[in-house]
Parts: sequence; C-alpha cells; structure tokens
Amino acid sequence: SNNVLISKQESHKSSLGWIKDGDRIIDKVVATVFISPNSYTGENVVEFSCHGSSYILQEVIQLIIKKGAIAAQPGEFTLRSFLNGKMDLIQAEAVADLISTKSKAAHELAINQIRGGYSKDIGELRDKLIHFASLIALELDFSEEDVEFANRKEFMKLLDDLQFKLKELSESFAYGRVIKDGVPVAILGKPNSGKSSLLNALVKEEKAIVSDIEGTTRDSIEDYLVLDGIQFRFIDTAGLRDTKDKIESIGVKRALDNAKKAEILLYLYDVTDKDHKGIIDQIDSIISLKKTILLIQNKMDLSSGKENIAKTISKKFPNLPPALLLITHENKTINALKKQLVKIVEKIGNNSETIVTNARHHTSLESALKDITLVKKGINDNLSNDLLSVDLNSAIQSLGEITGEINTDDILGNIFKNFCIGK
Repeated sequence: SNNVLISKQESHKSSLGWIKDGDRIIDKVVATVFISPNSYTGENVVEFSCHGSSYILQEVIQLIIKKGAIAAQPGEFTLRSFLNGKMDLIQAEAVADLISTKSKAAHELAINQIRGGYSKDIGELRDKLIHFASLIALELDFSEEDVEFANRKEFMKLLDDLQFKLKELSESFAYGRVIKDGVPVAILGKPNSGKSSLLNALVKEEKAIVSDIEGTTRDSIEDYLVLDGIQFRFIDTAGLRDTKDKIESIGVKRALDNAKKAEILLYLYDVTDKDHKGIIDQIDSIISLKKTILLIQNKMDLSSGKENIAKTISKKFPNLPPALLLITHENKTINALKKQLVKIVEKIGNNSETIVTNARHHTSLESALKDITLVKKGINDNLSNDLLSVDLNSAIQSLGEITGEINTDDILGNIFKNFCIGK
C-alpha cells in the first residue's frame, strides 16, 4: 500500500514500502515491527532493511534522527535488554564475546553462556548461600533464646560443596581465557635456529624475514592458526643470545617478555649446533618461567646422527618430554607438532562443565571463594553469628555481581563501553 503506518503494524510482521523525506523518495525498504515485550531490548522496536549503499544508509539514519530518534551508544541495545530483564549480565557479556569470536571453540563457549547454563549455576550457588544467611540472621534475632536454625553440619557440607564448585569454576578460567583470546605461543631459540621458517611452515605464509644472517628477526611478529577449532597466536621472536648490538638486545628482551606472556613455549634448537652448553643454558633459563615447554629438534635432514645433544638434554632435564623432530619443509613433522599443540591445550581444560572466560567473573569467583573459606574457618573457631554474616554477605555480593543481580554504574559502564555500536 502507499502509506503503511508502522505504529499500526502487528508484531513480528514485515511490510514493503518507501522511506520518504516529504516528497523525496530515499529507498524501498522492508520494515519489521517488534512490539514490547517481544523484542531484543523488551521495548517497541522497528527494523528497516534497506539497500546496501553507504549513501542510502546515511540518508535513512539522518532522516530517522531528524524525526526524533537518538543514535545508540556502544552496547546500548544489549544494555537496555539487560535493564529490562531480558538477559542477565553473563548473557549480555557473552553477546560481545559472540561478536568477536574467531574460532569454533570460542564460539561454543559464548553460545553456552548466552543459553544461560552458567547463570543457572551461579544463581543456584547464591540461593543456597542466601538461605543459610537468612537462618543465621534469624538466630541473631533469637540470640537470647539460644536457638539454632542453621544446622552447622549441613551448613559445613554446603560450604565444602561451594568451595569445590567455586574453585573448579575459577580454575576453568585458565582454559576459558586462552580459548576466548587465542592460545599465545612463543617460539624461542638461538639466532638462526629456524624459528621464522617454522612459523612460515605453520601458517604457510611468508610473514617473517628469512635470512642466513644471524639475528635478522628483530621485531615480534604475530600470526594466527586455528587447529581443531582452537585458535593459536604464534609470536615469532628474535633469537635468544647475549649481544652487544643495541637494537638486537632490544629484540632479545622482547623475546623474553613475549615468553612471559605466552601459555606455551616452543624451544627450537638446531641439531647441527655444536654449542651444547649455550642450548642447555637457554633451556635452563626458560624453565624458570614455569610455562608449558615443548622442545623441538630442528634441521634433522642436515644431521649426521653424531650429535648427542638430545641425550644431553634428556639427562639434564628428565621432566621435559622428549624433543619433537622437525624438518620444516616436511609436512609430516609439522603435523606432529600441530597435534601436540592441540593436546597441550586440551590438558589445560579441566572437567568443569561450565568454563569461565571473563576476567571480571574470575575476580568475583576468587573473592567469593576467599569469603567462603573465612566462613568455614569462622564456624570451626566458633565465631559469633554477626561476624559470620559479614563474610557470608560478602560472598553473596560477589556472586550477585557476576549475574548482575547486584550492579553499579561502574560495572555496567566498564562492560558496555567495549561493545560495538548497534549491539
């Protein structure tokens, strides 16, 4: 029809029509109406599907603003959805995670959080605590009669269960964080041990400078690779060695800084390198970083088989797994390394059904865990109910901050400022 009044449309119905500014036609569009409360934000919403020209989009947006609409702030739609009770904070944050996912594993974690399983877990833990906190408060009201409403044995069992569950959730963050952001892997080794060639073989793109001159990689180069749905972030770094060259020493310092940031360290050594002491010293220094280390014995095709560096390393470092044998131009050896990387990440993941991916949640879980430990100690030390209540309420507060049942403008401001416009 010529004039479709959007305000008279049924919910979830689409209509075709013209968007006009007075007599001037801007575009032929489809308008879809969502009547409150059945919309993403819980409010009345209309969506226009126009042609994909940036000029048309700009004209339509300008016209809508001229008619009284306000341009949305980053994350405003999801914020309104949260404030109108359509989702809790865990689900709202998972929307941002979903938009930025770069791998299958990260996508699955975000989808699970949007579906609400994690929220349910936290909600149940918090409800149990609230139940006991109210019984403890009741005992305070009847303190003169000396009655016990909160069975201490049951209460201790609950606290044990909570402690176990909170610890499990908190520990899952190590896995959740690397899945969400990509697993950082630093490639370390002496200059010219083949680090750049290894990176090129892994990502099959000539991203790093390869040269026979020692110390040519002076910058850190980052590259991504998805294996079995898990994203790895490879950091190729300058060679590790003592050096007088000022630029080069900056590169060496950066290599060690990257090693500290990485989750997995690949230490590459050249099997034909006669400087066994140098290699042993370097492995010694990276072991102190307390990371997962994977030794890689490179240039196996050039080996005469006389070098016994592998034996020397296994004698000196019996706890390190034996080195993977590598010939960078042979796919078989590269694929063995890829399989090993996936195995390492799967080991980091614990058996928790819910995986925590958010640093804010992790901080709150750690805080609740500390409070629960204090409550347990308080019961063992026969602390008075009013003192027990302080730690109990603090734990309840921390769990409530995760789901947003307790929120402040600061929390909301920090969460939604990182969203993109229009979500």
